Amino acid sequence: MNNNHIGIIGSGAMGAGIAQVAAAAGYEVLIYDNNSAALEKAKITLDNTLKKLVEKQKITEQVAKDIISKTHYVNSLADFKNCSLIIEAIIENIEIKQNVFSELEGVVSENCILASNTSSLSIASIASVCKKSNRVVGIHFFNPAPLMPLVEIIPAITTDNSVVIESKKIIDSWGKVTVLTKDTPGFIVNRVARSFYGESIRIYEEGIADIATIDWALKTYGGFKMGPFELMDFIGNDINYKVTESVWQQFFYEPKFKPSLTQKRLFEAKMFGRKTGKGYYNYADDAIQPKANQDEKLGKYIFNRVIVMLINEAIDSLYLQLASKEDLDIAMTKGVNYPKGLLKWADELGLPNVLDSLNTLYSDYSEDRYRPCILLKKMVEKNEKFYN
Repeated sequence: MNNNHIGIIGSGAMGAGIAQVAAAAGYEVLIYDNNSAALEKAKITLDNTLKKLVEKQKITEQVAKDIISKTHYVNSLADFKNCSLIIEAIIENIEIKQNVFSELEGVVSENCILASNTSSLSIASIASVCKKSNRVVGIHFFNPAPLMPLVEIIPAITTDNSVVIESKKIIDSWGKVTVLTKDTPGFIVNRVARSFYGESIRIYEEGIADIATIDWALKTYGGFKMGPFELMDFIGNDINYKVTESVWQQFFYEPKFKPSLTQKRLFEAKMFGRKTGKGYYNYADDAIQPKANQDEKLGKYIFNRVIVMLINEAIDSLYLQLASKEDLDIAMTKGVNYPKGLLKWADELGLPNVLDSLNTLYSDYSEDRYRPCILLKKMVEKNEKFYN
């Protein structure tokens, strides 16, 4: 087996992006897609992307040539027989993924690592169809893969530790920042970030502020690069809604992850955001954009309400040993560009202040979504911080 061969299944934006990263790191990359038109489109897109990077002097012409020469497009999984690592990046459908993994085992060598780039599905469930489930791991990149530094490494309960170590070593060698996380719905980023969207929509639905004001408040007082509604439109309201729904269902309908009707209606109306020209905002050239109500008291209220919900989820993730405090903070800064890690932010705001805000919300609403994490309560009692 040649350790320098990487297989990618799926030639969409995600698969093609991962392939570009691997080829740029010097690996021989094979991209498979059962749709030959999609494969041809990926080839054209890569050529165009590299041309632009050369024009902008981000890479040399030689680097572009090397990436192209190391990227191979194949139309059969049998071509993956010499790969040491295969990353699946196809539709978020558990049955389809299981079928692919089951088929792969009949092709690859004993030592080949099989990885899924799923953002919200169970790695254990994907691995369950494999005879050697100990070689299956989650390797979750963020879109666009060539630009986003974070990669979540997710072992299933059946994954061998040697597979985790080897996967991390390979992805680190590609110049990525890796974090280790438990196999729970949404992993770190897609779990912790749900409140950024969910609580903002809740504030909007309650008529406390409109979308432009909420976006303004979180950018002004939180230092976020994009407001939640801008970001949902950018990601795509189809993707954002489906991830929210998936995390909520997989957490046995936990109230704090509950999707909103606002999200669902946009999804049903196919108002996916930038890619369809309309979402929370209208992206037509002649559209008049709504103006924010730049009221300081209101802005600070919005920011505080969203940030304490985010912090509470990060603390809960630490309490449930999802990841280390360092990895939780790295994941949010490198995976979704948060200005600070949420546990560091909690220290800055003061844990007693965070707890007071949550207790007020819990008392006002009598809803489980606002219940403070037990770890937060204990740390306030003992006057502790996350970092010294």
